[in-house]
Amino acid sequence: MTTIIKPKESFWHLNLAEVWSKKYLLWLFIKRDITVQFKQTIFGMGWYFISPLFSTLIYIIIFSRVAGIPTDGVPEPLFYLSGLCLWNYFSKCLTDVSTTFETNAAIFGKVYYPRLIAPLSKLFSNLFRFSIQLSLFVIVYIIYAIVGVNVRPNPHLLLFPILLLLMQGVALGLGLIVTSLTTKYKDLKNFFPIFVNLWMYATPVIYPLSTITNPTLRHVMELNPMTALLETFKYGAFSTGTLSWTTLAYSTLAAIILTLLGMLLFKHKEKTFIDTI
Repeated sequence: MTTIIKPKESFWHLNLAEVWSKKYLLWLFIKRDITVQFKQTIFGMGWYFISPLFSTLIYIIIFSRVAGIPTDGVPEPLFYLSGLCLWNYFSKCLTDVSTTFETNAAIFGKVYYPRLIAPLSKLFSNLFRFSIQLSLFVIVYIIYAIVGVNVRPNPHLLLFPILLLLMQGVALGLGLIVTSLTTKYKDLKNFFPIFVNLWMYATPVIYPLSTITNPTLRHVMELNPMTALLETFKYGAFSTGTLSWTTLAYSTLAAIILTLLGMLLFKHKEKTFIDTI
């Protein structure tokens, strides 16, 4: 075995080539995460259907029937499912990545491998859950189309892979920032789940952006990088709602900045976190 001694790396050096060279390890992590999700469960993948269906039913009762919040003419089950599918994937990735150092402390302290593989694996393993919930949305969508309800997709739906990539960027970047800061500031571990839950209500998941008529509040909501991503998906799927190329460009820039900042901070902290965690 040959040991190569290298000089101290620059703060700006991410060494992504090393991550790519260990892509087989990334696949092992993904396979492990998917397998663990179904161990000792009765319903297995059925939970991925039950959860969004139950949430959709609650939102129909509370936000549509009781609060009277409109859904831009979109059938209520479709509207809520579209937002929930995307948000559930985003929030799960964000939460998983934000605990990277804590959940992998044991193995990080014993074996060396590119640490970035651990949070990256969460983005891909959670795609399995997301694909199941998205298939539920597609099934309901097709049912409504068959019975004659006017739901019309448009070419902007082709932006979906880009929207998904941007969601992954925001989740990865912000999650890496949080897990890096949590090694020193333990309070973040307790506060962050609350923040993620509140963030959902500041994002047009269960209501359309068109219901926000106050210009100041609308501008504040558009500063949320997830707003444009969800609104663009809904616009492409239903041909109703809000499509703004300006806010979409802002969300793209925010995703890029958060990803780079998160990876740099993570790379900086990974060398010393064992001593502080």
